[in-house]
Amino acid sequence: MRSADLPSSEPIANEGHSLLRDFRTDSRMLVLVGLAIPVGVVSALVAKALLWLIAEITNLVFFQRFGTVLPPLENHHLGPWIIAAPVVGALIIGLMARYGSEKIRGHGIPEALEAILLGRSIVDPKVALLKPISSAISIGTGGPFGAEGPIIMTGCAFGSIIAQFFHLTAAERKTLLVAGAAGGMAAVFSTPIAATLLAVELLLFEWRPRSFIPVAVASVVASLLRVPLIGAGPIFPIPPHAALGPSVILWAVPTGILAGFASGLLTVLVYFCEDIFLKLPIHWMWWPAIGAIFVGVGGWFDPRVLGVGYYLIDGLLKGHILGAAVMSLLALKAVVWSISLGSGTSGGVLAPLLIIGGALGALVGQWLPAGDPGLWAMVAMAGMMGGTMRSPLTGMFFMLELTADFNALPALLCGSVAALAVTVLLMKRSILTEKLARRGQHIAREYSVDLFELMRVADVMDRDFTVLAADTPLSQYSARVASGDPLVCSHQGTLLVNEAGDLAGIITRGDIVRAFARWPGATLTVLEAGQKALVVTYPDETLYDVIAKLLRHDIGRLPVVKRAAPNRVIGYLGRAGILSAREKYHREEDVRESGATIRTAARQMRAQGRPKTG
Repeated sequence: MRSADLPSSEPIANEGHSLLRDFRTDSRMLVLVGLAIPVGVVSALVAKALLWLIAEITNLVFFQRFGTVLPPLENHHLGPWIIAAPVVGALIIGLMARYGSEKIRGHGIPEALEAILLGRSIVDPKVALLKPISSAISIGTGGPFGAEGPIIMTGCAFGSIIAQFFHLTAAERKTLLVAGAAGGMAAVFSTPIAATLLAVELLLFEWRPRSFIPVAVASVVASLLRVPLIGAGPIFPIPPHAALGPSVILWAVPTGILAGFASGLLTVLVYFCEDIFLKLPIHWMWWPAIGAIFVGVGGWFDPRVLGVGYYLIDGLLKGHILGAAVMSLLALKAVVWSISLGSGTSGGVLAPLLIIGGALGALVGQWLPAGDPGLWAMVAMAGMMGGTMRSPLTGMFFMLELTADFNALPALLCGSVAALAVTVLLMKRSILTEKLARRGQHIAREYSVDLFELMRVADVMDRDFTVLAADTPLSQYSARVASGDPLVCSHQGTLLVNEAGDLAGIITRGDIVRAFARWPGATLTVLEAGQKALVVTYPDETLYDVIAKLLRHDIGRLPVVKRAAPNRVIGYLGRAGILSAREKYHREEDVRESGATIRTAARQMRAQGRPKTG
């Protein structure tokens, strides 16, 4: 008989509404919060050690002295030997990468992404030791990098190591790995909000309290420890601008667009250099030394392009670097950084992006009719970071925390979003994901609520299904299947009911084959050949939970029953029904409709008795 013969045509109530939650977070989050605290502590200590080591190497190489303060390199004591300093450092890094761990090559963030997505959030402990040392050598000998990329990768490594001491899932290890990365960034720059946003926009690949809260805890802990270890922030304070007028905010849009084009050009330049190095007929161990020759030559012309250059960021934000000086800094920093990064040496991207973006903003800001060069340097920094890393919220709040200039927020928002719009329309991948794409890995960075979390069983279940009397002879049923009877062939399984019309079991075509093979010649009913221990679903259950049931029990179809009457069948759900949810998603994404079409579709839904969603 058909489903219409069953008394199940009344509207389906949301009987399980009390079971539905906004988030799936449970008490395991408290375990992760507890572990995030030591992760934040370790991240702050590692950040302190890395900054100290960079300062010591820089002072020793360029000024032949010991010191814990990073000095400007314009007054170095090397003379023409400045060309050799980056080469020596790069040779050491090449040896460390070849005989230690290849994971120390590059700026660290693509490696962190790879560990998260493909490595089950497990990082080799050697990386925790070799990455900060190699980066300190690279930067300390003149490499045009920042400390944030290495500390992000190092924080990831320590977060992963701590997680591996406990019985955690891969998803929970990912949370602690990212917590280490965010803690490291917060400790270096005193930017806990931006570090947390970077985790959300770039590293977590989800928005869940289970991961967001522990990451925020690690960021705050690392930021608090920064005060006694390194000093209080903001690290680039500037006199706050007055409230910005409409003209300033409007000019932020073309400034952000310009930063977006510059970030795209910079990405192309980096990978153009990498392609050249890939063609060299020598081992990659020697590539950083070759790239370092160009770094040294650039430093000979303008020593400001070497090293971290935090004092340059400060000067750009305060409007102290203008004219020919800013043009030289912009061109040389972009070239030597692209060549060096393309060679595969160890170093970060964030500080160079801020310097290049700030130089661009200061350059164009000299001719803009509103604002001042320092403001436009700040806007272009946010745009360069938002466009190059595809992380506009991080770029915006990063500049706010670095400068404490909250009146600049509207301009920063316009600049970072405009830059993002340019890069996502012009470029398929960012500077971070391009490296992974070249390794055959693809990352989609558009986050949305899982379609299967939004849709319920009632939205996709088949209401027109066949049920069969449980005492029907198996031979009769198999004959109908063999003849192609549409009543029993429309689904892979057929639901079985007893004399009272209650659900008794289910039989599939596979059950027929197994029954004839196991009991040849026996007279069986469909219930005896089928399955009586049923897994069921409910009309108000989400498809996410249904898919979990199917995978857990290794089955492909479920009877749909009422919660209040679990023996009463009201629907049938198979794999095809679940896939139809995807069809609905693609239809909503791709099919353009007029108002009349939308109203017609709404009337059809009401006629079918489908529930409204709010």
